[in-house]
This record gives sequence, structure tokens and C-alpha cells, in this order.
Amino acid sequence: MDCCRLGFIVDFLSHATIVGFMGGAATVVCLQQLKGMFGLDNDHFTTYMDIVSVMRSVFSHIHLWRWESVVLGCGFLFLLLLARFFSKRRPKFFWVSAAAPLVCIIIGSILVYFTHAEKHGIQVIGHLEKGLNPPSAKSLILSGPYMMPAMKTGIITGIIALAEGIAVGRTFAMFKNYHIDGNKEMIAIGTMNIVGSLTSCYLTSGPFSRAAVNYNAGCKTAMSNVIMSVAVMITLLFLTPLFHYTPLVVLSAIIMSAMLGLIDYPAAIHLWQVDKIDFCVCLGAFLGVVFGSVEKGLVVAVGISILRVLLFVARPRTTVLGNVPNSMVFRRMDQHTTAQRVPGVLVLRVDSPIYFTNASYLRERISRWIDDEDDQAKENGQMGVQYVVLDMGAVGSIDTSGTNMLDELRKTLDRRGLQIVLANPGSEIMKKLDSSKVLEAIGHEWIFPTVAEAVVECDYLRHSQKPDVLMDIV
Repeated sequence: MDCCRLGFIVDFLSHATIVGFMGGAATVVCLQQLKGMFGLDNDHFTTYMDIVSVMRSVFSHIHLWRWESVVLGCGFLFLLLLARFFSKRRPKFFWVSAAAPLVCIIIGSILVYFTHAEKHGIQVIGHLEKGLNPPSAKSLILSGPYMMPAMKTGIITGIIALAEGIAVGRTFAMFKNYHIDGNKEMIAIGTMNIVGSLTSCYLTSGPFSRAAVNYNAGCKTAMSNVIMSVAVMITLLFLTPLFHYTPLVVLSAIIMSAMLGLIDYPAAIHLWQVDKIDFCVCLGAFLGVVFGSVEKGLVVAVGISILRVLLFVARPRTTVLGNVPNSMVFRRMDQHTTAQRVPGVLVLRVDSPIYFTNASYLRERISRWIDDEDDQAKENGQMGVQYVVLDMGAVGSIDTSGTNMLDELRKTLDRRGLQIVLANPGSEIMKKLDSSKVLEAIGHEWIFPTVAEAVVECDYLRHSQKPDVLMDIV
């Protein structure tokens, strides 16, 4: 993946996507913990992740609910949320929230041990085998009829898993205010999966629930994973009997408390107030994850984001510029009420690169601007448009369709007795226009470094005399 430099996938995960994905994933994980909270076993709980399947599974087995498990789970969940609230209000006691999960596990285990609650509906972890995973390198089969299907499946699932892992990483990067390198994330996840496959490990990507627990416990760096790995190794070697009586409902409460802190309602409200399309992206990611899966949520959110970019490129904004009195500055007339039109000169700014997706739209849009300007000039008893100045400062690039559009626009304006003028074109734009012979057709004398110089020249030719300063022409 890194050889292909596919880390750019992370760039498609916008802030709105992360907010929706984070809320949806947290909701799904919380729903999955209902199995432990209500004391349901695996045989009576769905393996699907969507909210419909989970809720159907929960409420179709009401007769199997264990009130003891519900009471115990709600009690521990309340204690965990209370500890987090206390730590936020009193930052000096941050360790209270960090130690709360371990304290709950110890209390739960002691409670179950002395009350024999496992005999009354409280599910426990039970017996755990001691020791580390055995090596599995000799068990790998790299030949045979199933090799190619395994490779194809591995590539597809690998891309999906890496996208999810990057999404999880970027979620917490947003909280901690640091940058995430998609390629390095892919290297890390891929390398550990390769090493894990040699030691009988379960292959995975960045786990959302464990990362959330680490975050809520106050972990700051990746060193927490090293300490956690050492702790797990020591536990597997020496301490597994101590976890025999650990109730599963406590683990569910710990995960649920961590997930509830990741549902960012204020961020969603802020998106609605600032940008409705971003809110749609957020909502699409949330609904896709909750009603479908993590993969569907990411696909929906990224799809909406890409459609937004394509819509912006296909329908770029074109605005009329006017001269600010007593200056050589040109600004948008719909934004600056003091800006004034220059008689006989229409100044338009294109706020997007010119590609095949928007070339036809821009040509039609510019023609409509000219018609509107002529109609307004006739109503005011003024001279119509003689010069069309295109501000190309925001046009970062142009393709052959764009150069053809400018050439066709030039021909159309010639037939109407109008002159096209280009202002502030970039070096790449000039190269494309020169190589396509459009620059020669327009004429080098109609290319200007600024809008003000272009307007001064146009007004000079219109009056056959050049003013000293731009304010004289307004």
C-alpha cells in the first residue's frame, strides 16, 4: 500500500466525515455492548453491526434478560461516568478517571467471587489458558488452489481495514491536535499484521473501542501501547486465574462509557450552523455506519465529499468586480456595496480551474453576464459592454477544453464587436495558452498583470486618452 502511496486516502476524510464516523462507530459499539449489559449469550445475539439487527436481537429475547446483569452494568456505568465528570471538573484528579476502569474490574471480580453471582445470571470471563500464542510460521501455506482467491480477498479486505484504521487514527488525532501520516499508518498496521500472522495472532486494524478506552484513560503517546502489551503478556503468563470471576458486564460498561464520550453533538450542531453540506456529509457518515456498517458509512461520507468537490468544479463561481472609489482596487460588487462598475468594461472573476467539466458552463455563464450588463446599461441610458476583462488570478490550471473555450469565447465576442482581456494569468495558464495558439489569437497586448491595468487600458482606448489615475475613469 505504501509503495502505491495510497496514504492520500486519508485526505478524503474531512472533519465532517470524522465527526459523523466517530459518532456512528461509537453508537454501534455501544449497541454491541447491550449483549453484556442484558446478560445475553452469543447464541441469542446477532453478529451484524447495524442498529436494526441489534435492536431486533435485543428485544426479541426479552425473556432472556437478566435483571442482575442490568443493575450491575448500570451501576458500574454510572460510576465510570461520574469519575470522568469529576476528573474534568478537577483536572488535578485526572487519575480518578484513569484508574476507574481497573477499580471497576477489581470490585466486580470480588463481588462475583463472594456472592457467586455467576450462578444467578452474571456472565464471567471464565477459564483462560496461560501462556503466549505459539508460533504459526510453519502453518502458513503459500501455494495451492486457494492461493489466488486468498490474495484477492486479502487485497480488498486490506484496503477496507486500512481505511477504517486511518479513520480511527484521524479521529483521535483531531482530539489530540496532531498530524497523521496515512502512509506510515499503513506501514505500521501492515507490518504488525504480517508479524502477527507468524505468531497465531488475530489480524486486525486500529481498534476503535480500545483506542477510546486509552483516550479516556488519559494516554498521551504510543508508549501506552507498549506498556499495555507488556501488561497483557504478564497477565497471560501469570495472572489469568485472577480474571476468572471478572463479569462481562463490567467490560461492557467500560467500553460504553468510553464510547459515549466520543459522540460529539456540539460539533454536529456547529456544522449545521456553518455549512449545511458538511452537515450532510456528517449525517451521511453517521447513518451509513449505524444502519449499514463502518465501510458503508465511510463510502457514503467520502462519496458526498467527492460529489461536493465535483459540483464546485463543474459549477464554479463567477462574480462581477467593481472599482472601489478613490483606489485602484477591484472587489466583488455583491459583497462591497461601494464598488462601482466601469462604463463599457465588464470585469469578471473565475474562482476555479477551467476543465472539461466546467468549460461549457463558464462560456454560457459569461455570455449571460454580458447580456445582463447590456440590458442594465440600456435601462440607464449608458453605453453597453465593449471590453470583457477576465480575472484569472484564481484559475490555478486549465486543460485543452478550457483553452478551446477561451478561443470560442473570443470568436463569439469578436462577432459581437467585443474584446476579451485577460488579467493576472498564472505561468501555467500562459504556457497552455501559448502552446495552444490561443494567446496569439487573443493578442499579447490584451494580457495584463493586474485587473486595474487592464481596465485603465480599456478605458483609455474607449476615450482615446489615458487618465493619470484610475479614479478618473469612474
